[in-house]
Amino acid sequence: MEMRVELEGTECILLPEKALFWQPEKILMIADLHLGKINHFRRSGVALPDQPNEENLNRMISLIRSCEPDRVLFLGDLFHSHYNDEWEAFGQVLSHYPGISFELVMGNHDIMSRHQYEKHRLKLHDPTLEIGPFLLSHEPLEDFEGYNIAGHIHPGVRMFGKGRQRLRFPCFFFGSRQGILPAFGAFTGTHPMKPKEEDQIFIIAENRVIRVK
Repeated sequence: MEMRVELEGTECILLPEKALFWQPEKILMIADLHLGKINHFRRSGVALPDQPNEENLNRMISLIRSCEPDRVLFLGDLFHSHYNDEWEAFGQVLSHYPGISFELVMGNHDIMSRHQYEKHRLKLHDPTLEIGPFLLSHEPLEDFEGYNIAGHIHPGVRMFGKGRQRLRFPCFFFGSRQGILPAFGAFTGTHPMKPKEEDQIFIIAENRVIRVK
């Protein structure tokens, strides 16, 4: 179940697939997909299944079909490391949607040559993209004007249940001047956030977006 919120006077939809859809402008925002991370660890000798790779692409395809965006904006760390076969699988997905503009706000893991991005029709923005009331970046900015939407942090919160049970959930994190999107990619982990009084937190749990603060 999605959650509709108002940011800077415009409506945005928080999706349980861990993405944000700016519906009036038909813009889908995805942060920290980290394609290629599984293969990166495999080269280091860590045995990992293929399932997270397939899950990432399938969720992205599902969102494109359901939201029908005009633009898909990746807020950095689209690909985890150096080129591997997973990049070509991603490119094949993009080729099925010639009417959509796919754009990347560069992140610290986006280290491939410009040729690799451009051959899959990715428009690059480095280091920020200003669009409407929003200033988009990969890492949260410290000195800026407007409302900053970023990724990089992989925000999460701990929730406590019965019997001292502790669970950690990915979340959308919105302050008065800055919002941080959850990491879209599987196998990415979360970083515990420390909210201030005015901050809003929406966790993703059981395919629902739930406001907890």
